[in-house]
Amino acid sequence: MATPDYDNMASAPSFQLGDIYYTVFRHKWKIVLCMLAGLAAAYAYYKLAPTPYYSQAKLLIRYVVTEERSSMGIKADPTKSPDQFGETIMNTEREILMSLDLAEQVAKSIGPEKILAKAGGGNNPGAAAMLIQGSLLVDAPPRSSVILVGFKHPDPAMVQVVLGELVDSYLKRHVEIHLAAGMISDAMSQEADQLRAQLSQTEEELRKLMNNAGIISLEDAKKGFGDQIARLRQEIFAVQAQLAEQSSLFQDMNRSSSAPAPDASPEGEQTAPSADQISAYQKIAANIGRLQRREQDYLNIGFAEESTRVKEVRAQLAEADEQRKKLEAAAPGLSRIPAVAQGPANPNLIAGAFNPGSAAAQISGLKARVRTLNEQLDMVRAEAAKVDNLETSILELRRRKELEEANYRNISASLKASQINERLGTGRPPNIIKIEAPTPPTKNTSKVNKTIGMIAVGGIFVGLGWAFFLELYLDRSIRRPTDIERTLRLPLFLSIPKTGSQALLPSGTRSNSRAPMLTDAAGSSSTSLEISPSRGAATLALNPFYETLRDRLINYFDSLNIRHKPKLVAVTGMGKDSGVTTIAAGLARSFSETGEGNVLLVDMTQGQGSAQHFHKGATVVGLEQLLDTKDSGRVQDNLYVVSENSSSDRLAKGMPQRFNQLIPKLKASDFDYIIFDMPPVNQISITPRLASFMDMMLLVVEAEKTDRDLALQASAMLLKSKTPVGVVLNKTKSYIPTSIHQDRDSLLGS
Repeated sequence: MATPDYDNMASAPSFQLGDIYYTVFRHKWKIVLCMLAGLAAAYAYYKLAPTPYYSQAKLLIRYVVTEERSSMGIKADPTKSPDQFGETIMNTEREILMSLDLAEQVAKSIGPEKILAKAGGGNNPGAAAMLIQGSLLVDAPPRSSVILVGFKHPDPAMVQVVLGELVDSYLKRHVEIHLAAGMISDAMSQEADQLRAQLSQTEEELRKLMNNAGIISLEDAKKGFGDQIARLRQEIFAVQAQLAEQSSLFQDMNRSSSAPAPDASPEGEQTAPSADQISAYQKIAANIGRLQRREQDYLNIGFAEESTRVKEVRAQLAEADEQRKKLEAAAPGLSRIPAVAQGPANPNLIAGAFNPGSAAAQISGLKARVRTLNEQLDMVRAEAAKVDNLETSILELRRRKELEEANYRNISASLKASQINERLGTGRPPNIIKIEAPTPPTKNTSKVNKTIGMIAVGGIFVGLGWAFFLELYLDRSIRRPTDIERTLRLPLFLSIPKTGSQALLPSGTRSNSRAPMLTDAAGSSSTSLEISPSRGAATLALNPFYETLRDRLINYFDSLNIRHKPKLVAVTGMGKDSGVTTIAAGLARSFSETGEGNVLLVDMTQGQGSAQHFHKGATVVGLEQLLDTKDSGRVQDNLYVVSENSSSDRLAKGMPQRFNQLIPKLKASDFDYIIFDMPPVNQISITPRLASFMDMMLLVVEAEKTDRDLALQASAMLLKSKTPVGVVLNKTKSYIPTSIHQDRDSLLGS
C-alpha cells in the first residue's frame, strides 16, 4: 500500500455512475414497492376511471377575408393565406373556436340539460358552456392550413351533435368577426364623404395652377417647348451658315471685280458663264462632295477598297468629275466660282452680273433674321423655365389627387359590398372548407392510457426519488470507502465486509466482546489463541482482512522509515458495536503469527472489552503486572494480552501522567508491536489525550451507522495530536452485482 498523503489527498467526484448503481441496488426494495404501488394505482384507475367518447372534424383555412384598411383609407389586401409565417392567423382562428362565447351559443342551441345529462346533470347554461370549452380539443399543426377540432363527452349521443353545432357556429362567428357586416356602413359613408371633399379641393388647386402656367397638359407643354427650342436653334444655325456664306461670297466677288481682266484667248475674248451653267456646275460640285464623303464613310466602317460599294462610289465620282471638267472647258469662268451645296443658283455669283448693293442688302437681312430668331428662342426658354418651376407643385397635386381617387374608389367599393352583405345577410364563408365532418363517436382511450402510463412510471420515479432523497439528504452515515475520501479526507487502510455472523462471542456478552476468545475447542484453559467451533467460520472469513491490515501497517511504517521498537498502534471507534475490540484482537494475533517478535494487546476499555475474558473467564493481568512479570500475560507464542483496569481510578484521572511513566518501560521491553484497544472517541474520552503517545491511530468506522459529522469531529480530535490517523471501514455491504458494475470501492478497500 502506498503511503497516504494527508495534505494532498485528491477528492473523488461528487457523484458518479457507481453512486447511482449503489443507491438503486441498496434501496431496491423501496423502489420495487413504489413500482408495485404505481402499477396497482394504474390498474385501479383503468378500472374506475370513465372513458369518454370522442369525435373529430377538420377545417381547411385557405385564406382569411378581412375588412382592414390603412390609416390613409386604402383598403389592405382583403385575403391573407396561412403559411409558415401565418401562425398568427391560425392561432386567431383557434382562439375563436376555444372562446367561451362560442361555447355558450352552442349550449343554448342544443340545450344545457342535454349536455349536462351524463355529466352531473342540471340545466345551467354557464356550466354547459364550461363543459364544452373544457372538453374541446383544437390543434393547429405548424406549417399547415388545417385545424383539427375534437370534442369528448361521456354521452356518445351528444359528441357528434355538439361538435357539428360548434363548427357551424364557428363559421358564422368567423364572418361576424372578420367582415363585421352591418357595423361599419356609417363609418365608411362618413369616410367616403371626407375623401370626396378632399378630392374636389385637390382638383381645384391643380386646375388653378395649370391656368397660371398657361398649359393644359404638363407633358405636352414640356414636349412643345422642347420642339420649339430645337426648331429655333436649327433655323438659327441655318441662317448663320447662310450669312457666313453670303459674307464670304461678297468678299470674294469684290476682290474678283477689282482684279485686272484676264488675257484674251487665242480663239477670241472669253465670255462669262450663264446662270444655267453656274447652277449645273454647283450641283456637280456638290455631288462630288457627297460622293467623296460616302467613299470615306465606307472605308471607315470597314469596307475594303476592292469591295463593290467602294468601287461603285468611285465610278460615280469619276463620272461626276468628268462632267465638271467638261463644264469648265465650255465655260472657263466657272473654275473661279466656289461650289454651293444644294441650293438655287445665285445670280450674284455670276462674275459679269455681280451687284454689290444687292449682296450687301441680303447680308443685312440675314443678320436681322438671326436677331429675331434669338429673341424668339429666349422667349420660349423663359416660358419653359416657368413651367419647370411649377412642375414640382403640379406633380405633388397630381399624386395627391391619384391617391385620394384610389382611396375614394376603395372605400366606395367596400361601402357597396357592405351594403350588399347587409341586404343579403351573411352565409358560409367560402374561404373555410370542412374537409372532414364530425366523425362518429368513439371511445377516447388516449388520455386514459397516457394517465395510466404516467401513474405507473410515476411509481418508479417516486421510488427512485425516495431512494436518492434518503441517500443524499436524510442518511448521513458513512457507507462506502468513497465516503471516507469525500468526507474525512483520511487514508483508508482497509474495508472489512459484513459476514454472515460477526458476533464472535456467545450470546449474552456485550457487543464490544466480539474478539476471538482465547480458549480451546472444549472450552478448557489453554494458552493457544483459538475460537469456539460455532464461531470458526466467521473468524476464518475475517483472517485475510486482519493479515491485509497488518501488511499495510508494516508497509506504512517502512515508507515513513519508522524503525524503532515497539511500535504503538491504537484502535478506536465512535460507539458501541463498531468492532474495535475484534479488529484489535485480530490485528494483534496477525502480528504474532509472523513469528518475528512479540506482540502485546492492551485492553484500555476499563473492563468493557473482550481481552479480559481469557482462561475460562479469569481476568487477565494488568499492564503494570505484565511489565513486572512478563509471562503472566502470555496467551500463546509471541502474543501477550493485558487489561488496563486500574482499580484506584488512576486510569480516568491520571492516565496521561501514567503513560509518561510507562512509555520508557514499554520502549525498553522486547515487544515489537503494542496494540491498544482504546475506548470510543468522544468529548470525555481519554483516547484523544493518549493519541500523541501512539505511532499510528486506526479509527474504526461502522458502515451505514456512523454519522459522517461525528466521524469528522472524531478525526479532527485525533488529528490535533499530530499522530497519523488511518481509517478502517467495518461491516460494509456490497449491493451492486459485479456482473452489472464493478464498484471502485472494492479497489479502495482491498
